[in-house]
Formats: sequence, C-alpha cells, structure tokens
Amino acid sequence: MVEKKLKTALLVGATGLIGQQVLELLLQSPHYTQVKVLVRRPLGIPPHKKLEEIVYNFDAPNADLVEGDDVFCCLGTTMKKAGSKEAFRRVDQEYPVQVGTFARQKGAQKYLIVTAMGADAEASLFYNRVKGEVEEELMALGYPTLHVLRPSLLLGKRKETRLGEKVGEGLAKVFGPLLLGPLRKYRAIDSAKVARAMVELAQKKETGVFIHLSDSLQKY
Repeated sequence: MVEKKLKTALLVGATGLIGQQVLELLLQSPHYTQVKVLVRRPLGIPPHKKLEEIVYNFDAPNADLVEGDDVFCCLGTTMKKAGSKEAFRRVDQEYPVQVGTFARQKGAQKYLIVTAMGADAEASLFYNRVKGEVEEELMALGYPTLHVLRPSLLLGKRKETRLGEKVGEGLAKVFGPLLLGPLRKYRAIDSAKVARAMVELAQKKETGVFIHLSDSLQKY
C-alpha cells in the first residue's frame, strides 16, 4: 500500500552522491508538493516550482527552518575530508540527529537515512560505531516510521575522485557476481538504487523501525 496524501519533503545532504539523485527523484515525485533542502550555500541548479533551498548553519542551527513531513538524510563525509574524528562525528552523527530532533518537534512523521553496511554502536571500528550510534539516537526520537538503509560499497559518478573507492569499484565489478547466498550483501550497489529505495520506502504506510541491508536494496 502507498500513501496518496501530498506531502512536504525535507532533504539534507543534497550535494552528495545519493543526495543529488534523491533530490531529482523528489522533485519528480507526484507525492510531494514541496521539497525543502537545507544547504550551507545555494545549490546552483535551475529553479523548480517545488524546490525551496534553505541556507542553514548546522553549527548555529535555527529550529524554525527545519520542517517537513518526510525527512531524507544523505549526510556523510570521510575521515580524510573531515580531518578528525570529532569533525567526522559532527557530520555523520550530530547533524542528522539535530535535524531529526527539530523536524520531529514540528510533526515530521518519517525519517529515512543512509548509514552503512556494518553499522553497529558496539563496533570497534570508529566508522561503523558512529553509524550505529546515529541509528540508535534516531530510534530514540520517536518517529512513527524510521527507515535505515545500510548499503555496501556505492557505485556512481562522484564529484571528487577517491583512489581507494575507484580500486574498490573495479574489484567489485570483477568479484561481485561471485558473491552468492549470504555473501550477496557484500556486493557493491549502484547509488541510484539506494536513492530510489529512499523515495519509494517513504511512500509505504507501515510504521515502525526498518533496517534495509544492502542486498535488499538491489531490487530498486
């Protein structure tokens, strides 16, 4: 079952690999009359009748600017780009929770976030631990519906070249077909599939917390 009510989408992380595609899908979706995007600076894209760009400072937040029915969080960085564990945690944990808290206070009903395969608040690996911790904090906010997407290595055209990921993509294309059965979740996944999954999952009526592993996202 899908909902027919027209809604407002709130998107953060619209400049990233998945976020750009989610934005395009939301603007095309008949389910949303308005798409609000929190940005540090204007996106520099053509205007659209549905699109409202909201310049927002995550480090000096204004809760009044954070409002929507369905929240889509595609925020994420890398340790190299962040420069420190503290900076990484701000982007990947504190900002998603901040937005989720403000939006929920304004009546948001659904929150959808992309974390990562292996997310676990008890993990020894810092990256996986932060991803798991943000999931747990979001679960505590009381959203009627929370969708957590945990993709494997993402395939797609990025703005910046990351040598390690390029090597990983090459290996994934060679060895991916060999990953069968329970190993399917380790297959690399096209970022477009994750973006489509986010938008389609937001239309489902079921309430609760839903964890979507990488292999289940391959169908989108």
